[in-house]
Amino acid sequence: MRIIEIILLLTVTILPFVKRRLLLRVRSNHLLLFLGVLLSLHLVIEGYRWQMFPAYLLLLLLAWRIKVVNVSNVARLSLVRIFGFFGIIVLAMLGWLLPIILPVFSLPDPRGSYNVGSKSIYVQTDRDEVITEDPDDKRELQYKIWYPSEADVSSIKSEEYVDEASRAGFATKYGLPPSALNYLDHVKTHVYPEIPVANGSFPVLVFSHGYGSKATGYYALLTELASQGYIIINMNHTYESLGATFPDGRVKYFDYDFQRKISSGGMTVMEPLIAAFKDGLDFEQRHPIVRTAVNDFYEVESVDRWAEDIIGTIDLLEKWNQSGPLAGRMALDKVGVFGHSNGGGAAGKVPLVDQRVKAAANIDGITWGNLIDTTYQIPFLYISADWPEEHEDINSHIYLNKSTDYFYETKLLNSGHPNFMDIPFMIPVSAVAGTGAIDPYLGMEIVTKLVTSFFDRHLKNAPEANPQWIGEQYELLEMTVYPGDSIK
Repeated sequence: MRIIEIILLLTVTILPFVKRRLLLRVRSNHLLLFLGVLLSLHLVIEGYRWQMFPAYLLLLLLAWRIKVVNVSNVARLSLVRIFGFFGIIVLAMLGWLLPIILPVFSLPDPRGSYNVGSKSIYVQTDRDEVITEDPDDKRELQYKIWYPSEADVSSIKSEEYVDEASRAGFATKYGLPPSALNYLDHVKTHVYPEIPVANGSFPVLVFSHGYGSKATGYYALLTELASQGYIIINMNHTYESLGATFPDGRVKYFDYDFQRKISSGGMTVMEPLIAAFKDGLDFEQRHPIVRTAVNDFYEVESVDRWAEDIIGTIDLLEKWNQSGPLAGRMALDKVGVFGHSNGGGAAGKVPLVDQRVKAAANIDGITWGNLIDTTYQIPFLYISADWPEEHEDINSHIYLNKSTDYFYETKLLNSGHPNFMDIPFMIPVSAVAGTGAIDPYLGMEIVTKLVTSFFDRHLKNAPEANPQWIGEQYELLEMTVYPGDSIK
């Protein structure tokens, strides 16, 4: 919470219980003036947000009571007073709870030497859109580009946090009106739209988001990487992200009907796999069962579709490097892919079919499909959340063959699946957000240092970068490094 919000909440929580004694020493008009100034400072400096409504209501009730109370009368305990104090306690609890659950949070400061700019690019592909029912529809993709800049941003306003389409999709997902997320206007980002790209040539990272999540909900992760000297192509997988706005104003939200259609009966495929883990079969006994499930599960189609989106994006890089805002700024011999959740699974698929990718990272995703029978030929980083023991470790089978190059297998301890997004900042209550007990800022620090070090080592060929050192630096990061046959 913000400073004036805390002062306001402390005031409306404590003052109802001490106002009578306070009014014996302070004139009521002075007390009312204090409340008016406090509210004005909050509204002018910090701004209104609906999470503070119980506090606003308490302040108005408090002002009314200060105006009408007669301190010369003896206060007697009555049923009305008891219910009144009970109501104050309930309002005060709500007043504290809502801003804590949905705070105006601070994103981590980027540590890199560059400022970060952003641009949007729209692409109409010639591929059929299989998600919609119109056979004439073609796949449309909206990108957000994050890039390093040397521009002076001291007098420039940073961009708003999360685009309107993603906000509206997020609100719909949780049964809220879109206006419920207007408070995000008060969140300061470290990204500045349309500022010039820094001079030089930078490695390119294509990033793929989680299934049914905000494509732009990774500010902490992507801002840090861009500040370290990477151009990031932030994918938005249309109809499977929470929202995308095209240049002509059309907005495409997550298609829940399509999700229901493709997932119908999907768990039947997974039942033998779940039973194999639950019944305690050893690895060799489980492996053929897992192979069948990961090849037949419905998410194979999604991973393949997203991998096709990523490959189509890599096809565009040469054109973007010849003309437009990114011209001459992309080192196309240094292309990496990474993603989170389903996007991490897709990022794990791409290097198997596209040799232009020189390094790849999967952040807590599963690469459904035939990867279980293949071996990477490039450096690969796998980051896992700290799943409970009963969680089926499918990736232990999928990544059995590791890589002929370096394969880094890591786990962020005390983390949950959303810890790699901005979710732990946006909703800092683990029971609500599904995050782990790790401090959100520490967790993001570990992840960003690990991912940066990995790509610095294997794309920039920086001799001072070594992902293994990050594992040695943090007790909350488990790491096993597998040097492949080409390294040994």
